[in-house]
Amino acid sequence: MVKLLYPLAILFFSSAALGFIPNCNIPEQGSTLQVIHVNSPCSPFRSKNKLSWEDSVLQMQSEDKERLIYLSSLVAGRSIVPVASGRQVTQNPTYILRAKIGTPPQIFLMAMDTSSDVAWIPCSGCDGCATTSFDTAKSTSFKNLSCGATQCKQVPNPSCESTTCGFNLTYGSSSIAASLVQDTITLATDPIPGFTFGCVSKVTGSSVPAQGLLGLGRGPLSLLSQTQNLYKSTFSYCLPSYKSPNFSGSLRLGPNSQPIRIKYTQLLKNPRRSSLYYVNLEGIKVGNGLVKIPPSAFAHDPNTGSGTVIDSGTVFTRLVEPAYIAVRDEFRRRMGKAVVSSLGGFDTCYTVPITVPTMTFMFSGMNMTLPQDKFIIRSAVGTTSCLAMAAAPDNFNSVLNVIASFQQQNHRILIDTPNSKLGVARETCS
Repeated sequence: MVKLLYPLAILFFSSAALGFIPNCNIPEQGSTLQVIHVNSPCSPFRSKNKLSWEDSVLQMQSEDKERLIYLSSLVAGRSIVPVASGRQVTQNPTYILRAKIGTPPQIFLMAMDTSSDVAWIPCSGCDGCATTSFDTAKSTSFKNLSCGATQCKQVPNPSCESTTCGFNLTYGSSSIAASLVQDTITLATDPIPGFTFGCVSKVTGSSVPAQGLLGLGRGPLSLLSQTQNLYKSTFSYCLPSYKSPNFSGSLRLGPNSQPIRIKYTQLLKNPRRSSLYYVNLEGIKVGNGLVKIPPSAFAHDPNTGSGTVIDSGTVFTRLVEPAYIAVRDEFRRRMGKAVVSSLGGFDTCYTVPITVPTMTFMFSGMNMTLPQDKFIIRSAVGTTSCLAMAAAPDNFNSVLNVIASFQQQNHRILIDTPNSKLGVARETCS
């Protein structure tokens, strides 16, 4: 049901053999939350299935495909996300964080999603939800929102069959029915009274996060929009390397304690996909060589929603086909006569040891240079190595370039919406 990343499985066993005991109770202070990988030893969602490396990579690619379809569907005027045919594809979160809901607080491990807006959690009596749910009757600060509430006009597909505002949305390959409610949410040590979120009453499909989702997008009901006075529409996160034994990073809310030494690029707005964080990707280097990519591949187009986004929920970076083919061919050229094989959606794999130069994403105003382990995925049992990116699906309109979590590892990503800036700084997550 959850993603299994092959380095995680190897490290779990080796850490246990060495007597490693992860610290799962790091105190959360101020406005900083611990971000946990879903397969961390600290995560209750950690998969108990022992997949082969090949099968785990294939599973991740299937989940990423669903994620790309979901992101592509976030176009103004569209309300239905394409559902994959065939087997049900699980699109569970990669990173989760701890939130407290209600008075007295009930603890949930919610998915962190930078490309979603409305927060939602399963509520008591939910049909199709996991066993953990929010007991609204036990919270003295719980409140239903009526159909006349301003927030009811800001949710997708609102309905008013009763006096309470209801809405429907899709996530991954699932559909969700919820009512719009308010309660106190506590993040780290910050209580946020009157926070508006969806109280999920019915789920169809199996791709929703088990204990809900916290949206960090740019929409009117996102955490950023609801806490403008407290956090000044600013946050940063650091995603840990999959090779880290703790598999935990951090989410810092607000302008305080953000890195001073950081490079910035302009944060763009795209009304066709207003929730996403667009940036201007201008080029890609493999080693010191600039790859010849047509400018149209990176063009930011408000009319179609195309361009480049930073996303925490996609695992492997996807580039539109002309850009990916150019990068892939340059990569292959540098590998010389080594025989190329494939693995699922990865079409550039090698079964012999390889050494490659760095790769650099060139954004307007800054460069982001990746070491090998941020764009090469290697089998821990064997010698197979693959270029860990792929072409974006082209079976729907307005495909996106997506800079994904594998490439973001051990970087502090800062979102400063008041100043329309996105910052990137190298940081080793704890």
